[in-house]
Amino acid sequence: MNDARQKQLGDTLWKIADKLRGAMNADDFRDYMLSFIFLRYLSDNYENGAKKDLGTEYLEAEALLEKSVADDASDERKAIEQLEATLKNQFKAVIQTLEQKKKDSNSELEQKATDESIALLKKKIDSAKLLNPLSIWYAQNHDAIVEFEKQIRRKLHYVVKPEFLWSNIYELARTQNSQLLETLQSGFRFIENESFNSAFKGLFSEVNLDSEKLGKNYEARNLMLCSVITEIGKGLSEFCDETDLLGNAYEYLIGQFAAGSGKKAGEFYTPQQVSKILSRIVVLDSHNPTSGKRDHINNLLDFTCGSGSLLIKVRDHLLPEQIGQIYGQEKNITTYNLARMNMLLHGFKDSEFKIFHGDTLSNDWDILNEMNPAKKLECDAVVANPPFSYRWEPSQELSEDFRFKNYGVAPKSAADFAFLLHGFHYLSDNGTMAIILPHGVLFRGGAEEKIRTKLLKDDNIDAIIGLPANLFFSTSIPVCILILKKCKKPDDVLFINASEHFEKGKRQNVLLPGHIDKIIDTYQHRKDDDRKYSRRVSMEEIEKNGYNLNISRYVSTATEEEVIDLLKVNVELSKIESEIVEAKAKHNTFLRELGLPELP
Repeated sequence: MNDARQKQLGDTLWKIADKLRGAMNADDFRDYMLSFIFLRYLSDNYENGAKKDLGTEYLEAEALLEKSVADDASDERKAIEQLEATLKNQFKAVIQTLEQKKKDSNSELEQKATDESIALLKKKIDSAKLLNPLSIWYAQNHDAIVEFEKQIRRKLHYVVKPEFLWSNIYELARTQNSQLLETLQSGFRFIENESFNSAFKGLFSEVNLDSEKLGKNYEARNLMLCSVITEIGKGLSEFCDETDLLGNAYEYLIGQFAAGSGKKAGEFYTPQQVSKILSRIVVLDSHNPTSGKRDHINNLLDFTCGSGSLLIKVRDHLLPEQIGQIYGQEKNITTYNLARMNMLLHGFKDSEFKIFHGDTLSNDWDILNEMNPAKKLECDAVVANPPFSYRWEPSQELSEDFRFKNYGVAPKSAADFAFLLHGFHYLSDNGTMAIILPHGVLFRGGAEEKIRTKLLKDDNIDAIIGLPANLFFSTSIPVCILILKKCKKPDDVLFINASEHFEKGKRQNVLLPGHIDKIIDTYQHRKDDDRKYSRRVSMEEIEKNGYNLNISRYVSTATEEEVIDLLKVNVELSKIESEIVEAKAKHNTFLRELGLPELP
């Protein structure tokens, strides 16, 4: 991938967002813009698949469309107009059939459903324009559509009707067609309910195209959408053959919008630099990290997945066949939808991942709430960036919850260890877990001390990495990464104090590639040659410190005070004293010769 082109695309899209959102809240505009980029990706991928599948038939339809656009009076334009008329007649014939069905029906529900279908078909008649090659092929091959969609669904796992493709939507926007808003609404409903075999319901639930934030009436909203989509289309036009860039452009925009959201950004965004650290660690061989990456990861889990960036980063380090099923869970509905779009935008098939909308702490996902140990989900890689020191209301029953009963329940004031134990429960015996947490988990007392001590005595805490302050949009405090295993071999804990290794940025501090590589290399080879950066600490020493894991207790970056040799200092002071006595005696000799009083 060309990094320069990637940055150029990201900058182009961000400038469009900055220009168009006006007084609209950044979070609201984010949902619109990211949804349109997602539609563009789905459409490009689908049209490329259709082009391969239909071959010369698609190319002929493409040539017919291009010639008709070049010359309005051409035979090609007339041919398309005839096809459009045929299409309208087909819709009218179906309407007549439905109207007769309504007359013959005695069911009010059936009559209502028929009315809705008739209303939809009438709108299609009004907007029946053949604006892309696939719509022309559909009009020419009405009887072959069902079989074509079966074939394309097998290959791409989804279907998009021609009228909902980006090329059609963009043309409606460019010409300021009054049907744009309704077409978008129908398109979003189709993608949610019919495009994919698996459930993608509610994918656009937070994208309110009827919102007054877009305009006070239908016409104003339609006009606003025309402007937004036209600008996005123009900005993307020079990247039309680089669909693979859109996934990272989507991530870039999420980051930019997160920067403008401040503390709220913690709900959906883990900085890329931090994601790289966690992802590179969990793909290493858990038994012998020095040997490099493991051959295969059987199940990957992020139980507070946000927009999915950590899951994507882990997959980036492996070949598709090296990773099994991917699981993510997210409580916030908007972020949950962002994650599902993000996964698809990065080339994941819908069958390769499961993202669940639910509460991790109450464990309301059936897949994870399996009581039978033989059926328990086990994951070779677990990653997470949960909300820091989240206040929760643990019930009495939770003390017997299979996730907590052997360790204890995290206090109401901070659910950090509740999140950790949740993920740890699903970690396989051969897996690695990496979780971002505030430093308080390393030294706080009470219930947290009990949980921490149990994990240490069971030899499950492999390493602790201290990161610099001000890396996150949501907080300026320094945080740490805990690495846990159930197959840990060394009888020590590796402490890495990377808190002073960063580049200062305007708003956030930045970890450069060299800083990240140093952390990974130190972890992978368990280095402790630089005692101001890392150290392997024995369990005996940790026990003497009351199982306190405060990083600075073991790896201090403070400058050591110089050791003073008192004997040497005494010798030097004695020498100076002798020199003073000798100098005074000599001076008094001169004073006597001059007849002046001597120095005492």
